[in-house]
Amino acid sequence: MIEVLNIYKSFDGKIVLNNVSSVFHVGKTNLVIGSSGSGKTVLVKSLIGLNKIDSGEIIYDGLPLSQMDYLQKKELRMSLGMVFQGGALFDSMNVEENIMFPLSMFTNMTKEEKVDRVNFCLKRVNLVNANKKYPSELSGGMLKRVAIARAISNSPKYLFCDEPNSGLDPHTASLIDNLIREITVEFNITTVINTHDMNSVMEIGDHVVFINKGKKWWEGTSNDFFLADNKELNEFICSNKIVQSYKEKVLKEAIS
Repeated sequence: MIEVLNIYKSFDGKIVLNNVSSVFHVGKTNLVIGSSGSGKTVLVKSLIGLNKIDSGEIIYDGLPLSQMDYLQKKELRMSLGMVFQGGALFDSMNVEENIMFPLSMFTNMTKEEKVDRVNFCLKRVNLVNANKKYPSELSGGMLKRVAIARAISNSPKYLFCDEPNSGLDPHTASLIDNLIREITVEFNITTVINTHDMNSVMEIGDHVVFINKGKKWWEGTSNDFFLADNKELNEFICSNKIVQSYKEKVLKEAIS
């Protein structure tokens, strides 16, 4: 579990995160949504320590990030998995080498043990026998699945995904969403997803945090999301016609 308590973050005197608090739950897909410039990306970067917050506290399973010593922070980094927006695979490495990279950095596994772990992760993301392929040989969906395999290779306690559906067609995006959710539940991971994709909210929004103008504007489940009486959230939803149609359906079912 990750707790966020009253955090503030500013850049050059401009407040980007303004007194944000939330709890990101274990075994749940926790989605952070909001328009461009809302502060959601800054929030996620703050959670993983890429941004140092001005005040407030970020707590990992009861241990405040600000109170961790060097070894504790190193241990935390080893327990984080990250799926980057573009996949961020190393072009000069094949799939096996990409997935093996964090294992080489953070473990003392033998080569045979690392290969076994790579094969396990590839099987879990339905990419058996893709070991020797290079990123240039993969489709967009395959790239994302390799990125997920690399992110879980070190058995993380926390998984962060930055726009995992970016650039994917709707069918492939849905497959990636469901894969992330399955892995989250199966391995009991605290998963935080930064996304613009409202279809992700509909499909896997166990816990949704809406960031608007640097503040937590709304928080709840995907079911609550479409019934919320929140002007800014509704305007955000209405910008997506598919989601608006889905919301109207949910409202009709709630009334009937």
